[in-house]
Amino acid sequence: MNSNDVKEFCKSIGIECVGVAGVGPYYDLERIIKHRLNNGYFTGMEEPIIEKRINPKATMENAKSIIVCAFPYYIKNEENYNLSKYCYGKDYHIVVKEKLESIAEYIGSKLEKFEYMVFSDNGPLVDRYLANISGVGYYGINNNIITDKYGSYVFIGYIINNYEFTPDNPIDKTCIKCGKCITSCPGNAILGNFEINPKRCVSYLTQKKEDLNEEEINILKSNNKVFGCDICQDVCPHNKNIDKTNIEEFYKDLMFNIDEDEINNISNKEFKRKYREKAFSWRGRKIIERNLNILKDKSSDQ
Repeated sequence: MNSNDVKEFCKSIGIECVGVAGVGPYYDLERIIKHRLNNGYFTGMEEPIIEKRINPKATMENAKSIIVCAFPYYIKNEENYNLSKYCYGKDYHIVVKEKLESIAEYIGSKLEKFEYMVFSDNGPLVDRYLANISGVGYYGINNNIITDKYGSYVFIGYIINNYEFTPDNPIDKTCIKCGKCITSCPGNAILGNFEINPKRCVSYLTQKKEDLNEEEINILKSNNKVFGCDICQDVCPHNKNIDKTNIEEFYKDLMFNIDEDEINNISNKEFKRKYREKAFSWRGRKIIERNLNILKDKSSDQ
């Protein structure tokens, strides 16, 4: 079995953006991480142990390769919705994990003693870095991974495994560096040199558990999203005329808005039950309620 067999199976279940990364260690990434830490460009949501971020064998001792997949979620553009596009469909953590498990089960049916670990935005490694070195996509100045067919509206998942699939080469390409994402970012989080200050990112601020200061509240008010942010992707030329998602879970049973009255009157328990399969639910009702109140204050200010 080789990586082409894996990619053909992935295509058969609708996953078109697939690549293979080596297992490092990624010392170039280590330098980037240390630079970001020294400049305060971290949120606390990242894996705290650098070794685990740059060395897959710190997570799986017998790792020999990593299968990396991108999962498109774009449906349409609409400014009047108060949820980010990635929240419209079923929670991507659930969907991506299920599909990665399907890939791993297929490989396991062909290879004896196949061992693996799947991660969907919950692993120690830097998924965008893996997507870049595996040729799945290339970096935009806003630090998003861009694919030719689906733009940057993709989730990334990966399978660390004990089989030595041949690594793919990175795409020798970057975004066109037009600067639209830089000038459009409400929090001035995009620094223009393929770096971002995530602490000023609207998407992060909508998820931040700690109290927001006045500056952060004003940044949040500059957007209309209760959870997440699409601005830097919406203005990106690489996201024009892209294909819509082919993944059923991301285009069925859609939800575009969170209702303020419902959130104010629903219990925490009921919130978790009702929205357990939506990506915005992980932070809980109180954070959503806080963000709704901030946007409500914005309306009263105008």
